[in-house]
Amino acid sequence: MSMTDTIRAKLTKEFSPLHLEVIDESQSHHGHSGWREGGETHFRVRIATRNFDGMSRVAQHRAVMGALEAELRDRVHALAIEVLPAGDA
Repeated sequence: MSMTDTIRAKLTKEFSPLHLEVIDESQSHHGHSGWREGGETHFRVRIATRNFDGMSRVAQHRAVMGALEAELRDRVHALAIEVLPAGDA
């Protein structure tokens, strides 16, 4: 399973998102710190979920990072998180 698929599966299971995009931006970081041959090192997540209602932005980001703790520790070097309003999804 690709890292994109792993991230998508974990976030779907954890948050039941109304909207979810997982974008591999690794090629944009070629030659930068943390980049590896084959990519799958730099990602952007756009997520909208009712699970984040009432949570601060920091708490939302911590929840996403917590769900992806193993991936961030092992293979993912960078993760950009965009939390979208659930009402817009």
